[in-house]
Amino acid sequence: MSRQIVSVIGGKDAEAAGTPYTSVNPARLDEAVAEVRLADAATFAAACRSAAEAQREWARVPAPVRGRVIASIGRLVEENAATLAALVTREIGKPYAEALGEVREIIDTCDFFLGEGRRLYGQTVPSEMPDKQLFTFRVPVGVAAVITAGNFPVAVPSWYLVPALLCGNAVVWKPAEYAAASAHALYRLFAAAGLPDGVLNIVFADGEQTYAGLDRALAEGTVHKVGFTGSSEVGRRIGELCGRHLQSPCLELGGKNPMVIMPDADLDLAVEGALFSGFGTAGQRCTSLGTAIVHTDVHDEFVRRFAAAVAEAKIGDPRDKVLYGPLLDRRFAERFEEYLTWIQPHHTVVTSPIGRITADNPRGGFTGENGLYYHPVIVDGVRPVDRLFTEETFGPIVGVTTFRTLEEAIELANLPGYGLSSSIYTTDPRAAFRFREGVGAGMVSVNNSTSGAEAHLPFGGNGRSGNGSRQSGMWVLDQFTRWQAMNWDYSGRLQKAQMDVAEIVPDLGFRL
Repeated sequence: MSRQIVSVIGGKDAEAAGTPYTSVNPARLDEAVAEVRLADAATFAAACRSAAEAQREWARVPAPVRGRVIASIGRLVEENAATLAALVTREIGKPYAEALGEVREIIDTCDFFLGEGRRLYGQTVPSEMPDKQLFTFRVPVGVAAVITAGNFPVAVPSWYLVPALLCGNAVVWKPAEYAAASAHALYRLFAAAGLPDGVLNIVFADGEQTYAGLDRALAEGTVHKVGFTGSSEVGRRIGELCGRHLQSPCLELGGKNPMVIMPDADLDLAVEGALFSGFGTAGQRCTSLGTAIVHTDVHDEFVRRFAAAVAEAKIGDPRDKVLYGPLLDRRFAERFEEYLTWIQPHHTVVTSPIGRITADNPRGGFTGENGLYYHPVIVDGVRPVDRLFTEETFGPIVGVTTFRTLEEAIELANLPGYGLSSSIYTTDPRAAFRFREGVGAGMVSVNNSTSGAEAHLPFGGNGRSGNGSRQSGMWVLDQFTRWQAMNWDYSGRLQKAQMDVAEIVPDLGFRL
């Protein structure tokens, strides 16, 4: 039986009126997971006003106490890990082992930030004048509007929610509607930790109503920071909207992540990394492998091994031990079918068949049912002018191209203009560091896949992948706090900076 879900504003369920939406299990399309009432723009703006009222008192709670709330959230998630992971698997089709890893990421994030409540350090700065002290303080920004995608329906939201709340902000969270049940469950765990009403609000809405509500809230001055994880196209719209209100959003967008295979690479290890980063979560990660850039000397052997690994991989029911399950939702399946039309006559598809897995288009060892399952695709011979090379392809498809020199590989890696994640397989440290220096990605892996994040390392991209903001670790604190400078003059007289400064005159003409 599916659950009935509505937005929660100020600690109370919003009125059930609204556009109905059904969240469906993509592994079994006849199974409804949740019945959701989608809110309108006015409801989103009202949630922001409620958050603004609650934030003032929350900011007065001592930061170490807020840290204890974060600690409680971590323990609650840990105690409910299996249930939450099973819900994620049911709602978006993520294999259960991956879903457990996603839940673990929330716990890790809480474990890191619970101590940051005692480390929201400012500085004592020496003054250029006597009897005067200078200080800096971190202060909360106010209300954060957080909009997240559904491919990581609980882990990625925690990257925003945990540090934002720790720093003394209130949050209005708009999750993906096709992952509404998972998001609502995470909200309930946060609320159970003792957050005051209105400090965390969850609003279910479609994209256009969310945008309109955000526009209204920004104009009313009830949103002071926007965090967005999603496509580069939508991120650009949100960036433009925030810019009109003189705000700098935190944008974590798409990727066309390159993996460079050098001639000295351990090919078995490289294939293992390409398989996981290219097809894990059915290729539906912002850090998924986009193009394998392979040295001509090892290209044929790499492609042969890669194709063999894909052919042997188990695909199907996400409750089983599989490489990947279904696509997230019908909209992503439709979009993936469009990506398949980008395959051109000059390409070589080294895997077969392609398209949706059905009785008429079967795959050996397939364990799924009537779901949104698609064959994995490797396309060789991709050229820099191809859409398969330049555009993000959100799904189980990986392109392959070749290079002769490391400089050429770096140029190819940067060419699409994204800058999220990247990888190089080599045993030469000089090549690894030259690649790191030349690639424009915010994250670089050496002999590892393009996918994978840790709670204490900065996560984020550049170019079409984001605006340079970073999540995770201490770096995200700069997204949810603002620096405030204070000077305290106790000299009893007005001392003017740069004017009343004592001067010691050196003898610059002195010579030995």
